[in-house]
Amino acid sequence: MLQSSRSTKRILACCGFLLAASMTPALAGDPTGDWRVEDGVANIRVAACNGSMWGAVAWEKIPGGRDKNNPDAAKKSRPTLGMPILLDMKKKKGNTDQWEGQIYNAKDGKLYDSTMTLNNPNELEIEGCVLGILCGGQTWTRVSGPIPSSPSNSPAAESAAKPVPPAKGHHHSSTAKSAGKAPPKTVGQKGAAEAGEAADPVGDICLIPGIARTTH
Repeated sequence: MLQSSRSTKRILACCGFLLAASMTPALAGDPTGDWRVEDGVANIRVAACNGSMWGAVAWEKIPGGRDKNNPDAAKKSRPTLGMPILLDMKKKKGNTDQWEGQIYNAKDGKLYDSTMTLNNPNELEIEGCVLGILCGGQTWTRVSGPIPSSPSNSPAAESAAKPVPPAKGHHHSSTAKSAGKAPPKTVGQKGAAEAGEAADPVGDICLIPGIARTTH
């Protein structure tokens, strides 16, 4: 009887441990960073901008692309480099690794309802649907990242960006003496460029006008 009681206690303790583990919320993956599209023609940089995930073209295999299929005549000549592709992707309820929003298809100049799913740290599945029926998708492969949060996400970012006027009558203060020195560089998302590139022409995508106007 004693042996049976001990065995029962071990079983109950084990079940309790498994139950507690199953009730522990799963940690969400981080989809931010640069991703190579399935056909390899571009990298898309994904970043968190004011609570939503956004994606913009960060690298092109053939430079100099234009958004020529956009139905808006004013946008037909805009560069595809830096162009927003994933728009306002919000976390899907009940799924820690899936986001819903819209995707812009430069091939036909149209927006589609889209779902973004982080299958694993190095694979991002993108699906787009027309009226919920004509659906297609592809899997992107991670190039770099995750990346730091954009400085523009900070509540103090706007006030910090405003220059402080110098005090009157104090032209020889320590602030004035150091006025000629270059300000410290903000790393932000600029370190997310594809490895090997000399410079990052896109930088922090949260500051791209088409995204910044929506998120701030």
